[in-house]
Amino acid sequence: MQRPSDRHPDAELEATARIARDLIRFDTTNHGEGRSNGETEAAGYVEAELRRIGLTPQVFESAPGRTSVVARVPGANAEKPALVLHGHLDVVPADPRNWSVDPFAGEIRDGMLWGRGAVDMKDMDAMILTSLGDILGSGRLPERELVVGFFADEEAGGLAGAHWLVDHHPDLFAGATEAISEVGGYSIHVGGQRAYLLQTGEKSLIWVRLVARGTAAHGSRVIHDNAVTKLAEAVARLGRTEWPVRLTRTTRELVAAVAGVLGVDPETSDPDEIVLATGSASGFITATLRTTTNPTVLEAGYKHNVIPDRAEALVDIRTLPGEEDAVLAAVAEIVGPDIEIEIVHQDVGLEAPSRGPLVDAVTAALGAHDPGAQVFPYLLSGGTDNKALSKLGIAGYGFAPLRLPAELDFPAMFHGVDERVPLDSLSFGRAVLRDLLLAY
Repeated sequence: MQRPSDRHPDAELEATARIARDLIRFDTTNHGEGRSNGETEAAGYVEAELRRIGLTPQVFESAPGRTSVVARVPGANAEKPALVLHGHLDVVPADPRNWSVDPFAGEIRDGMLWGRGAVDMKDMDAMILTSLGDILGSGRLPERELVVGFFADEEAGGLAGAHWLVDHHPDLFAGATEAISEVGGYSIHVGGQRAYLLQTGEKSLIWVRLVARGTAAHGSRVIHDNAVTKLAEAVARLGRTEWPVRLTRTTRELVAAVAGVLGVDPETSDPDEIVLATGSASGFITATLRTTTNPTVLEAGYKHNVIPDRAEALVDIRTLPGEEDAVLAAVAEIVGPDIEIEIVHQDVGLEAPSRGPLVDAVTAALGAHDPGAQVFPYLLSGGTDNKALSKLGIAGYGFAPLRLPAELDFPAMFHGVDERVPLDSLSFGRAVLRDLLLAY
């Protein structure tokens, strides 16, 4: 296989940036509903990189074109349980008409790597490979045994990736008790100070389809039983619902930590106002203080002068861990009895311990490269493949360490337009992750 770097050599590019760039150049768009591009080709690239640093990876195909790669790395301390270090190879779609660059060109511009997956999460995939290469290339071993995974299908819930591996090959993860993956470890600025968000939990995921039925008829008639009208009214009610703030253990700790930096009392201050002080990160964090119900897709009809007898909407529901049943009951009340609710995909919410040896090791590794920076636990509003691993009792964390400039709206990069990551942030992450794996 000819790799993208072979076609576009750049000897001066740091290895993490080069590998992330190469991975971006594989269009691994996950369209959902079992349709994806390029995952097998990207998996082949990762497999070759793992072999190059001395590992013996296994390749798994849950369905044609849905390929994942897993490797074991021996640890120096056999008495410690294994750690899963994982990323995903697929990305969400990108419309090139909206971008400043080709989303799959892996362009270097303004000291940044641009492209779909630069943040979610081919940057972390590259940091995993280079940090392991640093350790093994120096003749050392990580402190504990590692299970290194690069999974397919995360962007559609992981049914053809991490969930499939957990269900069909649970032995791959034998002996592991904790996992590290994406959407944590990046820096924010609070009160003029830099801090890092360690993702210690995730909201629950419920993807539903709302279905309205009515009378099919000619578009010129008076039809009160109109499926499109019923659906539109229900979607508007649900989309405009203001869900109340409810703090979990994780969000209560985060609010208290930010309040401490600001010098305000978290018990008497509005949590929303407190987390706004996290700047652009508040776009993620405010969503973790409450349930969200966002309509995302509408579908009905097939001709301008035909009233359809069915209309559908997709809604992305994210609840706080443990509140799934209560939220679904509330949604049924909001949309009304004329609307059918079908669950398309559902997955659990998670809250891992925000204190303990792993958190201490993360704090120490960050402190060695950014002295004085604080580490805050936070709840992810989205989800990761840690949901799948939780079925095996593995506690998942999000830690893809990146020291970022204060002016960069990093959360907007996730699934956004002109996704990009600073090159020096990739080098920082490689070093921090290497030190963490050597120490923990």
